[in-house]
Amino acid sequence: MQMIIFLATGNNKGGGYFASRGVFLCMYMGFTVIWAVLNSFALQVIAFLDIISMWWQVIGGLVVIVMLPLVAPHTQSASFVFTHFETSPEATGISSKPYAVILSVLLSNYCLYGYDTAAHLTEETKGADRTGPIAILSSIGMVSVFGWAYYLALTFSIQDFNYLYDVNNETAGALVPAQIIFDAFHGRYHNSTGAVVFLCITWGSYFFCGLSVTTSAARVVYALSRDNGIPFSPIWRRIHPKYKVPTNAVWLCAAISIILGLPILKLDVVFTAIISISTIGWVGGYAIPVFARLVMAEKNFKPGPFYLGRARRPICLVAFLWICYTCSAFLLPTLYPIQLKTFNYAPIAIGIFMTLIMLWWAFDARKWFKGPVRNIDLGNGHS
Repeated sequence: MQMIIFLATGNNKGGGYFASRGVFLCMYMGFTVIWAVLNSFALQVIAFLDIISMWWQVIGGLVVIVMLPLVAPHTQSASFVFTHFETSPEATGISSKPYAVILSVLLSNYCLYGYDTAAHLTEETKGADRTGPIAILSSIGMVSVFGWAYYLALTFSIQDFNYLYDVNNETAGALVPAQIIFDAFHGRYHNSTGAVVFLCITWGSYFFCGLSVTTSAARVVYALSRDNGIPFSPIWRRIHPKYKVPTNAVWLCAAISIILGLPILKLDVVFTAIISISTIGWVGGYAIPVFARLVMAEKNFKPGPFYLGRARRPICLVAFLWICYTCSAFLLPTLYPIQLKTFNYAPIAIGIFMTLIMLWWAFDARKWFKGPVRNIDLGNGHS
């Protein structure tokens, strides 16, 4: 949204309005509240919006993927896209190619987020043992195909690579994809209208993503509070009598999101550390069940409709190693030289949080937390 306003009002060379940190934070808080409000209604509302989201991203994604290379005055060669390697040391201070490759996994992790939303909503769907896995696999497939195609469209459409990171370019070097889109349309039509339209399509995808993330986060909070796993659990597990959604959990997630966004006013490193911690927590949380499935005796496991069979152990091993690798990458510095303003504080923050959690468990939580609460009577099938 910030870049859309910037380009629509004149860009960096034409006196465009670049929202300050305070204004940017207000926009972020506003969208967070909107997502919480929408998630406070019945699940049917979210389901309807999810259908709109799916078609928006499919149709909008196809428009961007197909049209951007066609609009660009010239496109890069396949050898440039698939074999050329740039580290951009002027912008990041990183000149090591192996290190750049390691950090490149961060982007792929961001792109694949959201596929587990279906798992968090399985309790609210019919035939969850089948529809849940189908939704997860479908999400991964669509994100992988469209994400890869989107990156190809961007890289093929690059006009001048060195100009992308120039602080004097039209986007002030703040957002490379926006500059690629701007260069394509400005080079062809000598105006930024098309770029603004394409960025609005992309922004719509981000909006729906934020909506889904809020839905997913609220269900996680609800599940944990139902198991008495977080403070004041009776409050967060309450279900709205009319809409049948965990409204209190939704607004708790919104409040936490707003609080976590406050550091961006002054300290980028804090905000970056928070993103790294949340990512590690999100991805790393899957390492435990994956590892448990890897070492579990087959006689103790009851397969469901979706069963990997003999491929289970190799797939679990690859998944576990990938999780360990990506979580480690999020602990690495992304800017050099390392200073107070560029240091990745995620390892320190994670160490502090893990220490506090372990102390909480040792002195208090282990006395009353007994694990997941069964809400289905397996004997007679009644809930």
